[in-house]
Amino acid sequence: MEFSNPFDNPQGQFYILQNAQRQFSLWPQPCSLPAGWQVVCEPQSQEACQQWLATHWTTLTPAHYADVQEAQ
Repeated sequence: MEFSNPFDNPQGQFYILQNAQRQFSLWPQPCSLPAGWQVVCEPQSQEACQQWLATHWTTLTPAHYADVQEAQ
């Protein structure tokens, strides 16, 4: 099956990106990387990305809120 949207391809390879707020995103390998995001994990399967995120992404709180809460 051909996927018109590379974000929906379960057989695709995805980067794991991180922004300045320490939020993560899966990004399809064939797509240009968005500005403001850094590659933290080279392309791999969606399943491998989900496992990596389960281990490394411990909060949904953006960094600027987390930093304020820690300072209090």
